[in-house]
Amino acid sequence: MFSGSIPALVTPFRDGAIDEPAFRAFVDWQIEQGSAALVPCGTTGESATMTVEEHNRVVAICVDQAAGRVPVIAGCGSNDTRIALDHMYAAQGAGADAALVVAPYYNKPNQDGLFQHFAYLAERCDLPIVLYNVPSRTITDIGVPVLHRLRQDYQSIVGIKDATGNLGRVTAQRLACGPDFCQLSGNDETALGFNAMGGRGCISVTANVAPRLCADFQAACLGGDWDGALALQDRLYPLHDALFSDSSPGPIKYALSRVRPDMPGQVRLPITWPSESSRAAVDRALEIAGLV
Repeated sequence: MFSGSIPALVTPFRDGAIDEPAFRAFVDWQIEQGSAALVPCGTTGESATMTVEEHNRVVAICVDQAAGRVPVIAGCGSNDTRIALDHMYAAQGAGADAALVVAPYYNKPNQDGLFQHFAYLAERCDLPIVLYNVPSRTITDIGVPVLHRLRQDYQSIVGIKDATGNLGRVTAQRLACGPDFCQLSGNDETALGFNAMGGRGCISVTANVAPRLCADFQAACLGGDWDGALALQDRLYPLHDALFSDSSPGPIKYALSRVRPDMPGQVRLPITWPSESSRAAVDRALEIAGLV
């Protein structure tokens, strides 16, 4: 269903508010540069610091500006099951193609709680769901047995963004959920290995600033050009690393301010502007990638 380079879009803020003109121009640029789909209101989009109204507005702007040129996978996750459902309804009403739903964070449900959370959503809204498993942020881990049960019982659960960092999961999840289950890497730096083991693409931070290179990398993987993919991996790896040299999305917003001066670099507390050493690492990586 989904494949290729899929940026987890930053949200541009100016004077504390969403900069709609900048965001619309950014969506156009991403599509022109070859991004295969778009994810508004994910972690990189600072959804955790948005009001519900802001969140839903960003999704609606993205869908409107994309205008059917590429799919929009709207971030809809919450640690409150009812709020996640409300986000799904809003995304569906705006015309999004799918919902990206992160495992509930902070309240730390057990495996049965995870199953019931996603089952509740799938039973009440038919928008396709891409699960998002990122234990480093949520503490909870969507186990393979739970994933198998969900896939068996709910065909609207179509894929997963896997940010576990465990490449063995790709095979385990394919065996549990079938070859048509869409597996997308949630980590840029391991996307090469992820794709080699059966993944179809990456929901990417780096694609915010290097959309063409990331699109070319994913196209090489999907086309079986592993030598070409490896060359692009080596070119992009320093950037993958530098963008997490301080709390994300600070470094990616700094990188974008270097490449696209029209994108305001503001972040919302508790995220702060990256440190001097982080900015220096980003500068070096942008040069290696040939982006500045």
